[in-house]
Amino acid sequence: MSAVNHSFVTEFVIVGFPGLQPEFYGLASTVLFLVYFGTLTGNVVILVLLATDRDLHKPMYLIILNLVVSDVLFSTTTLPKIIARYWFEAGAISFTGCFVQMYLVHYFGTVNSYILFIMALDRYVSICFPLKYPMIIQNATIHILSATAWIVAKACPLMMVIRAYPLPYCDSNKIMQCYCDHIAITTLACTDRALYSFPAFIFAMLALLGPLAFIIFSYCSIIVAVLKIASTQGRLKTLSTCSGQLIIIALYYLPRCFIYLSSNIGIRLSTDLRIVIIMLYSLLPPMINPLIYCFKTKDIKQSLMKRFKKSTAPKQENVFAVSQ
Repeated sequence: MSAVNHSFVTEFVIVGFPGLQPEFYGLASTVLFLVYFGTLTGNVVILVLLATDRDLHKPMYLIILNLVVSDVLFSTTTLPKIIARYWFEAGAISFTGCFVQMYLVHYFGTVNSYILFIMALDRYVSICFPLKYPMIIQNATIHILSATAWIVAKACPLMMVIRAYPLPYCDSNKIMQCYCDHIAITTLACTDRALYSFPAFIFAMLALLGPLAFIIFSYCSIIVAVLKIASTQGRLKTLSTCSGQLIIIALYYLPRCFIYLSSNIGIRLSTDLRIVIIMLYSLLPPMINPLIYCFKTKDIKQSLMKRFKKSTAPKQENVFAVSQ
């Protein structure tokens, strides 16, 4: 029966923002393109610095490296299609292609959650057990934890796709979203989605709230440890090592948890408002994270300045030689 019903919908159409008037399509596509370009540029710069500067081959920066890769892949999975929808009015996506995008969207989102968990673990051990930190957190430890995160993260999105793909889609094929995700797709199914959405909600909450619970515990422990430091300057210096991570974590978790909860406990949001919130938590972290790395991480800032000075030094020497 599922196979027969699939013939009714052979492709989906990504609508994006339903309330957006056609005269603003060009502006929307330009803004989204600039966001994508800025995201790629910033993250590629950080990626090159982390890969080429041996001084940055440390546990904390290996964690950031994984987050950068995940951010780039997430943005590349979601943005090109919605840009094409508004720029070229090419919003159609094949039936299978939509589910592939859905899998990748939830997969990279889950990877980010696990990487943020590893980041919190690093800060927790560094501040609460500083003498044991070099023994517990090593490059090899981060490699193992990161590889585990990338592998384990496959399970939940794969389960969601396997359960959603066979559903009968025999009515509308319009995805009221800027990319294919589980809620947007299963809403179109010609059946009761409760049997399918609730298990997906539970798995999503585990993927989000499991790491988040440890993150909250770790930063509460960090605050307790910081309060035991005698000098005010020492407290501020220690807290400053966590400020960047806290901003990244807040940008990732707070809007996501709100959307998941509102969708499943009956809080009604307008379609456009829901999409705006989703796009904000999808687009802002990958775009802003490189700025946070540069301004809140001393070693990356120094590495960037050193690279910039090297690139400008030959030009200055040439100008000086010509003036002679």
